[in-house]
Amino acid sequence: MLKAPDGTAYSWAGPGGGPGVGPVVVMIHGLGLNHDCWQWTTPALSDQYRVLHYDLFGHGQSTPPPARPSLSLFSDQLAALLDHCDVRSATLVGFSLGGMIARRFAQDRPARADALAILHSPHKRTDAAQAAILKRVDQARRDGPQATVEAALERWFTANFRQANPAMMDTVRGWVKANDISIYHTIYRVLADGIDEIVAPTPPISCPVLVITGDEDYGNGPEMTRAIAAEIEQSKAVILSGLRHMALAENPDAVNAPLRGFLDGLEMAI
Repeated sequence: MLKAPDGTAYSWAGPGGGPGVGPVVVMIHGLGLNHDCWQWTTPALSDQYRVLHYDLFGHGQSTPPPARPSLSLFSDQLAALLDHCDVRSATLVGFSLGGMIARRFAQDRPARADALAILHSPHKRTDAAQAAILKRVDQARRDGPQATVEAALERWFTANFRQANPAMMDTVRGWVKANDISIYHTIYRVLADGIDEIVAPTPPISCPVLVITGDEDYGNGPEMTRAIAAEIEQSKAVILSGLRHMALAENPDAVNAPLRGFLDGLEMAI
């Protein structure tokens, strides 16, 4: 991993292995994870696209957040990374919290967001769903990420897949449990409280957008994906059958096919 001046850890994959000529796709991971969560996605993209992975502040090999975590802080982190890498604009692929950051970035810097792919990311929650996530934030504040990770794995993967893939469960569990107890809950709260600033954005997001979720992703389900797409003129919603939150790991082809098709369509339109 390379390090930007602000302590952001990042790496490149694809043609040339780094900055150069050609379209850039930036991968933004979700809460408690790190850039390794894209190991099932990158091979489907990196033959054609320069893929930039990085760890959010407080995750993986990046430094702790330099200020109170917020969507704006993470949007600024991404902008600084693009500046450091001499990338004027890029397509952003954001998973869960990463999808929220992508939307915030597209609102803050529309000229730098060529397109968005928003994977398994929330929209406005019901009162009951909001109360449930705030309860998990409080659990994480008191007891750390280990207090919520087992329930998370149940939400993220189907039961049969969990039982058949204990090594992957250990890997993902390890990513989450590696998070600092003093930091994790502060970023979890961004996932809980940041929705209002990206719902019904004014002005609306104007770039092409692909929105994907699984029909069993109970926290970021089809109704949310369709609501996100309904607010964006150039958007398409894709609902994956029989998959939960981490479909990108459970069934990579199901995610990679529409994602690659979306990216290739952008290039054909230029």
